[in-house]
Amino acid sequence: MDSKIIILYRLFTMFVFSLTAAKFRYSWKEIFSPLRDRKVRIKYFTAGLFLATNWSIYVWAMVTERVIQSTIGYYIEPLVICMFGVVIFKEKLTKYNIIATGFASAAVLLILVHYGQLPGTGLGLAFTWAIYSAIKKTSDQPVIISLVYETMIFGIAAFFIILFVESRGMGGLALGMPVKYGMLFLTGLITVIPVGFFGVAATKVPLFMIGLIQYLSPTITFILGVFLFKEPIDQTLIIAFMIVWTGLVIYTVGQIKEARGELNAKKQ
Repeated sequence: MDSKIIILYRLFTMFVFSLTAAKFRYSWKEIFSPLRDRKVRIKYFTAGLFLATNWSIYVWAMVTERVIQSTIGYYIEPLVICMFGVVIFKEKLTKYNIIATGFASAAVLLILVHYGQLPGTGLGLAFTWAIYSAIKKTSDQPVIISLVYETMIFGIAAFFIILFVESRGMGGLALGMPVKYGMLFLTGLITVIPVGFFGVAATKVPLFMIGLIQYLSPTITFILGVFLFKEPIDQTLIIAFMIVWTGLVIYTVGQIKEARGELNAKKQ
């Protein structure tokens, strides 16, 4: 299936699911009245632009079999998010953070050298999601409402484009496969759940921590690829995973020590 069709349905259905979920909890006035503020419109339109761009790059990479490029992007992305946390939001940088970042950087460098590719797709994925994360960090709207704002313009535009391409026999209906067409409508629901959880975390958890946790994604993908889909094992990725997770263990130990120190200080 053409990647553009998948992207269009993803944008439209995520807007529909976000709006439906928001309406269950809020009135139409509560949902749309904040949009009277020009700053709100600009912030969430910009966030939506980077979110849509990230999705588009990822879907295009999957359909065109640029899996390695997307893998590189998922390794670079957490580093960029960590960097934004420290530089933009002035988050505390401890020796444990520095060590963990060093290990992650070493893993990324290993992957880049091994595959010998200029990671244009990977950099696109990394920076669009990192910028989206930074904008979400400043969000002051309920998560589900912010998702409505972010997908509204692109979702409505996608709807009219879908009508056009379907009327010309160039869309999902042209496949003549009801199951696959039904899956297109589920892309929005499948997307809105993790993006919603991410939106909650972005406002409550340091961006640096979010960045490091993002390494769970390529790890899970790798495990599924090897054990579920029986894909060939890439030794370089195994080594990279080990390096990253060594850094994450060190970071976790540091966080535990800091938490204990703060707890002891409160007791005194």
